[in-house]
Amino acid sequence: MTMRRRDILTLAGATAIAHPFVARAQQFALPVVGFLHSGSPGPFASLVAAFRDGLREAGYVVGRNVLIDFRWAEGNYDLVPSLALDLVRREATVIVAAGGSVALAAKATTRTIPIVFISGGDPLGSGLVAGLDRPGGNATGVNIVTAALNQKRLSLLREIVPNTTLVAVLLNTNNPNSSNQLTDLQQAARSLGQAIHIAKATSERDIDTAFASFPDIRPDALFVGADAFFYGRRNQIVRLAGRYGLPALYSQRDFALAGGLISYGASLAFGYRQAGLYAGRILDGSSPATLPVIQSTQLELVINQRTARSLGLTVPPNLLAQADEVIE
Repeated sequence: MTMRRRDILTLAGATAIAHPFVARAQQFALPVVGFLHSGSPGPFASLVAAFRDGLREAGYVVGRNVLIDFRWAEGNYDLVPSLALDLVRREATVIVAAGGSVALAAKATTRTIPIVFISGGDPLGSGLVAGLDRPGGNATGVNIVTAALNQKRLSLLREIVPNTTLVAVLLNTNNPNSSNQLTDLQQAARSLGQAIHIAKATSERDIDTAFASFPDIRPDALFVGADAFFYGRRNQIVRLAGRYGLPALYSQRDFALAGGLISYGASLAFGYRQAGLYAGRILDGSSPATLPVIQSTQLELVINQRTARSLGLTVPPNLLAQADEVIE
């Protein structure tokens, strides 16, 4: 039976039990990693695999000596607090929270269960941790650089599309971090002499509507904000960018692999694998209060030459030379 926001993994061949978890007091109980995410399972399968790789590297194999209980909000951020509370009530041994706002929801729910976050925001400024070297509370994790790279991203767009003056920005305003993203983008655009047009999208239909409005606005290029909802709908977004002939820049490599023109950002797979390693260390007895926040500095520049040619664009040779991956 498939359960929508929940995927409980148990020992293969074990006798079915009436409840998702065996009481912790029972001697044979396995530790439970609660995995809290604002997205949907399908689009994030490769990242979940990277997380499991990290757990395995730390000595934990799902079904053998650890269980994972997934909670997926499926794009509805309003559901995240109740899903976090559910994991707390289930007495998860550690909670892995994908996203800064998701981690904050988890931390608001418990001050005792360890939390490992994968955050693209500011864990120090948001209050997730008291310090990056010594978090000091029940949360630590991986900080994936996003906003600090926006000026570089807009500069990359201008290298591929010279004389870019108006950039359309696809933004999910349901994401609690969207206002911070917008402020940073506005500052970055001003410094480059560019203007931005915000296209809000919080549903698949909104994405279609946003793209349908672009011919009237006539932007020179498109910037897709870093967001789990957009990541989960990357195929739709990339397809529409091609249909409307818009050169687009994305924050994650998987967009370029799906046919997007260019992506620049920290490796999500690296972040999820490190989160798995940290979850394993906490299961071994380490305290999140003393595990330093990992700064994800492994940046990836991916250029899709096939898409560039279809848009009639010539990528400068010096930019191709900088790319970590060129898709022909």
